[in-house]
Amino acid sequence: MEKIISKLLVAVMVAILASPQAGAQIVSVDGQRLNTDSVRHEFDKGPYFGLYKDNYFIFGPAVGQKITRENTNAKFQVSIAQKLTKSTLPWNTYLYLFYTQKVFWNVLEESLPMTDLNFNPGIGICKPLFIKNRFIGKLTFQIEHESNGRDSIQSRSWNRITLGANIIVDANLSVHGKVWFPIIDGQNNKDILDYCGIYQVGTSYISNNKRWNASVVLVKRRGWNLNYNTIFELAWKLSNNQNQYLFLQYYNGYGEGLLDYNKFHSQLRVGIVIKPTLFSDY
Repeated sequence: MEKIISKLLVAVMVAILASPQAGAQIVSVDGQRLNTDSVRHEFDKGPYFGLYKDNYFIFGPAVGQKITRENTNAKFQVSIAQKLTKSTLPWNTYLYLFYTQKVFWNVLEESLPMTDLNFNPGIGICKPLFIKNRFIGKLTFQIEHESNGRDSIQSRSWNRITLGANIIVDANLSVHGKVWFPIIDGQNNKDILDYCGIYQVGTSYISNNKRWNASVVLVKRRGWNLNYNTIFELAWKLSNNQNQYLFLQYYNGYGEGLLDYNKFHSQLRVGIVIKPTLFSDY
């Protein structure tokens, strides 16, 4: 597994270094022109509180099944990051506290039950990456916990030590990957790696006018087969003056939520998403 991830990251770095723009000091992200000094300044003096992953509210039915109140639901995610250090740490890193909460809400059923709440706090260090005076992305090393706050047979819980990378290839394309060492403490989800995976990779494309954004995420489930959970997302910015997007998400596979992590879901939902400034984490 580690060899696969290492080869992927090396290939990405080689592609960046081979690019004719690799020596440029200025990059353009989401319509903003950022030089190396301004990026460093954002990490050093920028706001301590901000977005981490995408924040969204979406609604839609299951795919390939008869549409019912039970399989048509809302899903929303709130994700934030708090920088804990005023100055840089050794190796030009920064300490962050992360928190993501994902909720599945059956708004069509009587009493509108929230059927699954997933809590995902974490703490870790982030290092911005520069090559030939060009900002190309970041590395994040993190300790994460994820659970659903239930007890008895509905309790789900696991911990992960993760290493993730976000790489900006050019003004339109970015790639990302994340690998983890799991520490499974939940008694009812000992086989969670068979469904929620052992690593993930993905790519994101943004149009030249910065209004369209498309991404694909592949989460590799444990085993030697080509068994991936797949997430496809498409977003259209409502206005160039804001970061709100109309949003479509298609999820196909296992592990979408902790409660039913071992049940297959194929779900299409639409709604609104608010994205971080530089790139989204997954």
